[in-house]
Amino acid sequence: MSGQGLTGLSPWRRRLVAAGVLIWCLITVFPLYWVVVTAFKTPPGVVGGPTYLPFIDFTPTLQPFIDLYQGIRGEFFRTFLNSTIVGLSAAAIATAIGAMAAYALVRFEFKVRFGAGLAFFLLALGGYLLFNTTFGFTRPQALLLAFPIALIVAVAANRLPLPGPILGNEDILFWFVSQRMFPPIVTAFALYLLYSEIGRLGFQLIDSFVGLTLCYVAFSLPIVVWLMRDFFEAVPIEVEEAAMVDNVPSWRIFFGIVVPMSMNGLLATFMITLAFVWNEFLFALFLTNSRWQTLPILVAGQNSQRGDEWWAISAAALVAIVPMMIMAGLLSRMMRSGLLLGAIK
Repeated sequence: MSGQGLTGLSPWRRRLVAAGVLIWCLITVFPLYWVVVTAFKTPPGVVGGPTYLPFIDFTPTLQPFIDLYQGIRGEFFRTFLNSTIVGLSAAAIATAIGAMAAYALVRFEFKVRFGAGLAFFLLALGGYLLFNTTFGFTRPQALLLAFPIALIVAVAANRLPLPGPILGNEDILFWFVSQRMFPPIVTAFALYLLYSEIGRLGFQLIDSFVGLTLCYVAFSLPIVVWLMRDFFEAVPIEVEEAAMVDNVPSWRIFFGIVVPMSMNGLLATFMITLAFVWNEFLFALFLTNSRWQTLPILVAGQNSQRGDEWWAISAAALVAIVPMMIMAGLLSRMMRSGLLLGAIK
């Protein structure tokens, strides 16, 4: 509802709207409040019945946080560092690559022949089966041979007048977004099998920084491309055309003009990607064992023979939430302007 619509309401209707907003705010904030108060309770205070107000209903304690600090609840600092390193790396790489892809989709026209895509699929699958079953290559070796050959042939075939539809920029964008439509459990299991096969060649990707980061980069790219496309469309093309008149190279136009003008959008996209990676659970569960486990795995593992220990879960969750809240608060102005720019488009 717009501000103009609110000014046209009668006083009691405005109070009704304000009451509805307040109720919705309380419903939204209450789970976070419950995590905060539970993190400062003792085990008897949690299992003994609901209590809501510290120093009134119960006496708060720092014991859950002390247990985290002392490592009684697992190697918290190591998992926190893992989440930080993997999250920042994956978000930065995905934002950089996705921004370049989104800019290309906005400023350049692509034509992909359906026949070339079909040729890539058939050659990749057929080549893999041929190398694996006929020539005796291992499955990882067959993959590494079949896919580059299929890609080279498909790129060459795309220049030929093949029959069938021609896919444009909008189709390519839809293909990017459609990658997020796969059920995550299926994708995680397939990725685990792929990493296992690559590990037999001597490249350890399971429970490694490279493997987990590459996974998050791949599954963050569709979101980055989708968001950044709208931000780049809002950049006036006249500025780039003026630079082209002065024979400025395309890469300098992108890094020297487009990127600074889209910095708010880049920052908003980076924060959204970082939040996705920071909170992701399924891929970290499948692709890590102990060395590179992240915070969601540690939080989910706070249990014992008595069941879920909610005081420990709440303390770990609260510490995991705080860094993202601080970062969002520090960068809130730039994030808001970036998100509003995308919303306008």
